[in-house]
Amino acid sequence: MKKILVIDDEIDICNMLKEYLQMEDYLVYTAADANEALKQVCNQPDLILLDINMPKMDGYELCERIRDELTCPILFLSARTEEKDRVNGFKVGGDDYIVKPFSMDELLARIAAHLRREDRRNNRNKVYMDETITVDFDAGKVISNGEDLCLTKTEFAILELLLTHAGQVFDKENIYESVRGFDGEADASIVMEHIRRIRKKLQTATEKNYIETVWGVGYRWIG
Repeated sequence: MKKILVIDDEIDICNMLKEYLQMEDYLVYTAADANEALKQVCNQPDLILLDINMPKMDGYELCERIRDELTCPILFLSARTEEKDRVNGFKVGGDDYIVKPFSMDELLARIAAHLRREDRRNNRNKVYMDETITVDFDAGKVISNGEDLCLTKTEFAILELLLTHAGQVFDKENIYESVRGFDGEADASIVMEHIRRIRKKLQTATEKNYIETVWGVGYRWIG
């Protein structure tokens, strides 16, 4: 049974979401503030629904705190509709942003989609295949129509990061730190150039765009 943590200071919303989610056979935990939410993290939820407007510690700060402990999908639920709010949500580690009021059918569909993606990522084989490319993680190669696309070590590391976290947005700093193995001031032009080269090699062989630019935020795998 999948576990979902609902974090919202409006008790009625927490109870409503809990009721609907339990009807879908999810095990549901709720928290009305950040302190309570941080205690619930020990339950290792498979997905988190997180409100932004909360007292003392807002959803953005709480998301950053949770990201130190969990890698599960975090879906923001908020009445804020400005683009900057959505961008901030992705920047602090959110995986989706749903504006209140929302349709329960859509919310349930998005939850199911994120959980399926996590299952695929956690259970992935050492080889990824679709209709146009094969990625051999052990060999560090990308093959299309029997031809090696000849990605460099750094290019493959970036591709592997994005592919194994399909749908998740990574900013240039995240990418730099992940492939280099240490924190540091990311040179945006270097990361952008690596992404450009990966795209060129993939599109030359497949005419398909696997890597999407999320403007003002970063990049994600959409293949």
